[in-house]
Amino acid sequence: MSDFLKGFREREYPRQREYHYETQCPFCSMQCKINLDEDRTGQKPRYKATPLKSDPVSEGRLCPKGIYSYSHAFSAARLRTPLLKVGETFTPVSWEEAFDWVKEKITSLQKNYGKNAMSVYGSGALTNEKAYLLGKFARVAIETKYIDYNGRFCMSSAASAANQAFGVDRGMTNPLSEIPEAECIILAGTNIAECQPTMMPYFRRAKANGCKIIVIDPRETLTSKIADIHLKIKPGMDAALVNGMLKVIVDEDYVNHTFLQESVNGGGELLAFARTIDLNNIVSITGVEKELLVEAARLYGRAKTGFVFTARGVEQHAKGVKNVRNYINLVLLTGKIGKSGCGFGTITGQGNGQGGREHGQKADQLAGYRSIENPEHRAHIAKVWGIEEASLPRKGVSAYEMFEKINEQEIRGLLVLGSNPAVSNPNARFVKEALKKLDFLIVIDPLLSETASLADLILPGSTYLEDEGTMTNLEGRVILRRAVKKLPGEAKLDWKILCEIASVLGKEPYFSFKTAEEIFEELRLASSGGIADYMGISYERIEKEKGVFWPCPSDEHRGTPRLFGKGIFYHEDGKAKVMSVPHHFPEERTDEEFPLTLTTGRILMHYQTGVQTRTAPELNKTSEPYVEIHPDTAADLGLTDKGLARIVSRRGEIVLPVKFSAGIREDTVFVPFHWEGNMNINQLTLPELDPESRMPEFKACAVRVTTLEMGSMENQLEKREVLV
Repeated sequence: MSDFLKGFREREYPRQREYHYETQCPFCSMQCKINLDEDRTGQKPRYKATPLKSDPVSEGRLCPKGIYSYSHAFSAARLRTPLLKVGETFTPVSWEEAFDWVKEKITSLQKNYGKNAMSVYGSGALTNEKAYLLGKFARVAIETKYIDYNGRFCMSSAASAANQAFGVDRGMTNPLSEIPEAECIILAGTNIAECQPTMMPYFRRAKANGCKIIVIDPRETLTSKIADIHLKIKPGMDAALVNGMLKVIVDEDYVNHTFLQESVNGGGELLAFARTIDLNNIVSITGVEKELLVEAARLYGRAKTGFVFTARGVEQHAKGVKNVRNYINLVLLTGKIGKSGCGFGTITGQGNGQGGREHGQKADQLAGYRSIENPEHRAHIAKVWGIEEASLPRKGVSAYEMFEKINEQEIRGLLVLGSNPAVSNPNARFVKEALKKLDFLIVIDPLLSETASLADLILPGSTYLEDEGTMTNLEGRVILRRAVKKLPGEAKLDWKILCEIASVLGKEPYFSFKTAEEIFEELRLASSGGIADYMGISYERIEKEKGVFWPCPSDEHRGTPRLFGKGIFYHEDGKAKVMSVPHHFPEERTDEEFPLTLTTGRILMHYQTGVQTRTAPELNKTSEPYVEIHPDTAADLGLTDKGLARIVSRRGEIVLPVKFSAGIREDTVFVPFHWEGNMNINQLTLPELDPESRMPEFKACAVRVTTLEMGSMENQLEKREVLV
């Protein structure tokens, strides 16, 4: 090992923490701090994760995923050397051979087909440093416009809506500590108890203080158990439901007229629109009881303080932006924002879902939440990077559209970092077939994901225990995770791999970073003056203050835990914007052939596509995929609890065990999305995209559910019709 590499390893890995690691969970956006102890006294090392009591976010709590979050980092399944596919078999190669292969492939591809024939796909789980570096890597090292990331499937609708309404997108407008101050809270399309379990105590504390909680979800969940009112909505009908609530709030005059006049544009038009709403029609199309809808609107309208929180159930629709805009209308119409205990929040999904969308992974963004199409923004970034503004590519396309470009062979090469698009995309069969059309696929990953198994070259990357860097949690708090573990075998740090690829492509001067902190220092400069301004945030300050809220434009600035504190928003005139949102329906309606609506989501024991969490036997013991269905619906279809059912959409079919639940709507079925192969529900989901956010319609598509015998009979009839 060279002296340089030894020095580098020492900077990334503090040896004195060999048996005790202070780190943080890599999974959800709470980013809970962890004490991880390693006991090597036995034949095999033993690990124990416990919560860090001093963590101001988790307040000393961990969920099951956090307790076993170390499993994938220490797993025997870790990739330890570059793997090149020769024929149908992966063959170990040296890093030198791997980088030579990458150089030859990218150079040849771009010479024959142009710069944009190569593309890059990132992740909302990357540190801010890696997200920033990946955006720079795509545009400077690869010189392509085609970069996007899996966060497009997470936060894009909420981000677009917040930018339109407030002029800024930060997941929560307030710190978590203010939740208990609310008199009323709306939780729409979010199952926090399973997705962000350590956040639940904040809501329980609010409830103990007398807060009324309204849950809007088509099924009963662990989260809905704390609700005072549960509005069991038809999937995809959120905008219409909110219109009903707006009708009550306007007719009974719970409107904050002073705030609306002084701080909001569009208020008059929204008030006029709300008065035209037919409440009986809302009840009919949403499936929600009128009395409950009216009571929910009154509880929120009358409350002096309150929050509205949305998540993927609201946002993962082809009109997800409009859904979120209408929930924001509730907040702005009543003036519940900019004050303690009052605000809006979209519950960020991935660990760095917030920071991951701020610094350049999205097709249309540059660092600091700048627009790649804005001349001033381009000039600022070009100056930081030391390149000509004209050489910066323009915007590309969204995540799913990249795979359409691959299918059309406009894109012919792809590098994936920290993501598993073969499973996480809608219409997953199409995506996998598109990936097979690539001239080559390069995947950087610490584990053999389903996407990596399709690669031509796999480069063994790093896990959260080896990576140093910052994350931005769901509050907008920038926190620091130190590296505490050595890399296994010949694996390398993800960001180091990007820098070395850039070097072999002749772009070393732009990627001469020696530590993650050096990348962050450049990120600070790149974000300076942008909406997501990190200029005043440093590693030293983060550790001293246990996190710093952005925007923080200077060393002297205190950070911004609560946005809009002076009633001033981020639009040029300082005002927020409301808009009328007409009722709309899911893009794919049910009919006689496909009479049920399928919706999807997470379960407590697993995270995203499950590649990491499925390495933990303890998390696999009590979890498997299933189709949740109402017993009455199941009886009509001849299904039995724990028996098998065939779920069929216009895009495919899968077979899963049946799970009865009297808490789900009779016209709806639910399937979790953490599995691949014949259990991957995204083979069935709809790829229709929101015209503004480019979010696919994950949360509502038409299906039929049958017994296996019925499914077999249908297949035989279909084959007979084809033969005829």
